[in-house]
Amino acid sequence: MNYSSKLLELAVEEFSKLPGIGKKTALRLVLDLLKREKDEVNRFASAMKSLREGIRYCKKCHNISDVEICQLCSNPRRDAFTLCIVEDIRDVMAVENTQQYKGLYHVLGGVISPMEGIGPQHLNIESLIQKVKSGEVKEIIFALSTTMEGDTTNFYIYKKLKEYSIKVSTIARGIAFGDELEYADEITLGRSIANRLPYESSINS
Repeated sequence: MNYSSKLLELAVEEFSKLPGIGKKTALRLVLDLLKREKDEVNRFASAMKSLREGIRYCKKCHNISDVEICQLCSNPRRDAFTLCIVEDIRDVMAVENTQQYKGLYHVLGGVISPMEGIGPQHLNIESLIQKVKSGEVKEIIFALSTTMEGDTTNFYIYKKLKEYSIKVSTIARGIAFGDELEYADEITLGRSIANRLPYESSINS
């Protein structure tokens, strides 16, 4: 692609590094920004800079937060004895949108994926084990995407927790195998959580 401006080319190059953004889409976004008022573009740039520099991760659940302890973990009306295990913030948002779950979360920050070089040591698994050891948790709900990587991660954590007296369940398979949790519709996901099953029955079926 030939550019009439080096500045334009550099901006397109940066936008195209974002997931799902090709060069044509990046060019369209950059040209749209050029049509906007300078103040608006400055606010956009400032928001991105503030996001990168100011974002924090909740010390309890590892969810993205503006403060040390996120709003969910600090809410006394949440069931602190139940933990929903998810991959990232998108899954927290998906589950919250169902309005069917009133417990807390534990964000792993990914799933085990040898192909991508992601092992258990790269995820927030050890802090989950420590929560269970301390007696803070009565039930773990696996809500990872129903992919091979998600199932592998579920099984790894299950083996780690097997020695503790804790209820381990998984969302019902209203979510088809291979589906990403964030793309499930709210009704299906809500039912999958409400009708969760003992994890052992899911691996023995």
